[in-house]
Amino acid sequence: MAKPKPKVFFTDMRTVSGDSLQKKLARLIKAAGISEIDFNQKFAAIKIHFGEPGNLSYLRPNYAKTVADVIKELGGKPFLTDCNTLYVGRRKNALDHLDAAYENGFSPFSTGCQVIIGDGLKGTDETLVPIDGRYVKEAKIGTAVMDADIIISLTHFKGHELTGFGGALKNIGMGCGSRAGKMEQHSSGQPVVTRQDCTGCGKCQKNCAHQAITVKNGKAAIDAAKCVGCGRCIGICPFDAVSAEFDEAIDILNCKMAEYALAVLKERPQFHISLTIDISPYCDCYSENDVPIVPDVGMFASFDPVALDRACADAVNAQPVALGSVLGERPQTYGDHFTNVHPATNWRACLEYAEQLGLGTQEYELVTIP
Repeated sequence: MAKPKPKVFFTDMRTVSGDSLQKKLARLIKAAGISEIDFNQKFAAIKIHFGEPGNLSYLRPNYAKTVADVIKELGGKPFLTDCNTLYVGRRKNALDHLDAAYENGFSPFSTGCQVIIGDGLKGTDETLVPIDGRYVKEAKIGTAVMDADIIISLTHFKGHELTGFGGALKNIGMGCGSRAGKMEQHSSGQPVVTRQDCTGCGKCQKNCAHQAITVKNGKAAIDAAKCVGCGRCIGICPFDAVSAEFDEAIDILNCKMAEYALAVLKERPQFHISLTIDISPYCDCYSENDVPIVPDVGMFASFDPVALDRACADAVNAQPVALGSVLGERPQTYGDHFTNVHPATNWRACLEYAEQLGLGTQEYELVTIP
């Protein structure tokens, strides 16, 4: 007998008088079965991206409060968490990270729960998790994440310049890695400069946290020995002169990300929520955001992070191209919105490998609720 497909629950962004998006989100996660988890007096990490200040496409803290309130109703002790970043910005240490989170509205007063930076003050507070994967033998995960009893991912589903899109698996795998963990994942995904497109403006050099970029004779150059492959230079270049290479490195990055997600999730109670709204072409790590590439879709929830990511990707690809977006400016070559925006990426590699690792399946049953 065929194994039943995991269910992915969905609701759109429409509301009527007396209803609200927060109420719809609460109904969604309850319908999807979040109450099946035993939260009683247990620590529940809500993994979220607080957004780089200046970026306005990150999830509003109202959604985080809704999830935290449901967990508290079920007897749990929720907290919001993310780990520090590799690149120059306002989330590279816990103090700046907390300031950024509060500035963007994620405070205990607005969300009803505490904010804890998962890998500590300098990004070195990590737990080594043996997984003996194909690429990673011992994942380096933020200690607060591993100390939690339950993992809840609350993801802003959007495009990404290295992984095609940022979904639940990226939010968990890359997002829960300590600084060393992020470096390990990124080390095979190094970008290159197309010299004829480079103007030598120096923005990539200014924003490189590892002094891997120099500008000589009016052209940027990347030192492969210093580059950790974080991809910041790809998004920051105003002339699209920096891109990922067309080689196996990007696929390896996706596979490492899946292995890190396995390290976080294996043998632990978990639940996953993705909001497919404000679908920007780049990550929320930038201090700006571009026009969404398609219209808003809705909210999704599932126990299966692989099915959830696939359902969100399918839903985005079913949407029309948003006029005036970077997607609308690119050739519609690949039959996939994310690949059309970032042709060097391959988001399927992560999902396919995650299936092999037993994290879930790409087949799903979509259940729509009002």
